[in-house]
Amino acid sequence: MAELNYRHLHYFWAVAHDGNLTRTAERLNLSQSALSVQIRKLEERLGHALFERRGRQLHLTEAGRIALDHADAIFAAGEELVGTLRQTGEVRTALRVGALATLSRNFQIDFLRPILGRPDVEVVLRSGSTAELLAALETLNIDVLLTNRAPAPDAVTPFVSHRLAEQRASLVGVPARIADGTTIAELISAQPVILPTADSGVRIGFDALAARLGVRLQIAAEADDMAMMRLLAREGIGLAVIPRIVVKDELESGVLVEAERMPGVSETFYAVTIERRFPNPLLRELIGRGQILGQTHEAPHPAAE
Repeated sequence: MAELNYRHLHYFWAVAHDGNLTRTAERLNLSQSALSVQIRKLEERLGHALFERRGRQLHLTEAGRIALDHADAIFAAGEELVGTLRQTGEVRTALRVGALATLSRNFQIDFLRPILGRPDVEVVLRSGSTAELLAALETLNIDVLLTNRAPAPDAVTPFVSHRLAEQRASLVGVPARIADGTTIAELISAQPVILPTADSGVRIGFDALAARLGVRLQIAAEADDMAMMRLLAREGIGLAVIPRIVVKDELESGVLVEAERMPGVSETFYAVTIERRFPNPLLRELIGRGQILGQTHEAPHPAAE
């Protein structure tokens, strides 16, 4: 398609919409013969006749209708580009964000909030596995990866892990499952629990806490997706061991309540970038703000207020 002459395509597009070669030639300030030559060159390039004459009228052939559909899309996109740039006064900046598929959506929104809705910014979101997204980061298909697992240092690929926040996990459930004044040991020995999978930082910390307390766990469910853990907690099947940010809306509405935060059980959130000569200018703002928020993100537990 690189060999297609778009001026020829534009002449065809104009004639197709006018339906009259003479009128189009006058409007474009060309001779009728010159315009016919340009369209004939396009037909030669495409290998098909685009018009057929019926008396004095030009009618599109089947190939001409296909060509017109593509030409409409091409020139509409050009008009949209011009309109967008005139409206904003500057080029729109795209930020391509990859996020671990199981990562908290609330955390993702908090990270992106400063640029959401800005007329000069387009946010492209992509989710996937760590391996998929690191490959996308390495090939510059995304600008940043949001994750709760920093990649191992690699001398070949210069990944940079920016620690944004660390949230202690809480024991969360429906009000009927949490009585006032009940300790963590009493709750997790009496109530079924909803846990992240064994390879997560929260699960490793919680298993160590349960061992220190000498508690034998009754596991209601395991999930690697924080959104699924939130839904399971809302169903009331057990108490979820989960960072507060994941269930902040449910806590504010009273659908779920927080029993207690657990020492040594936490989730760390990272923004992973790659060393680039021309980094996306939006990232410095977002990562800097995210790190500041991470220092103050821990809201006080109700018992401490």
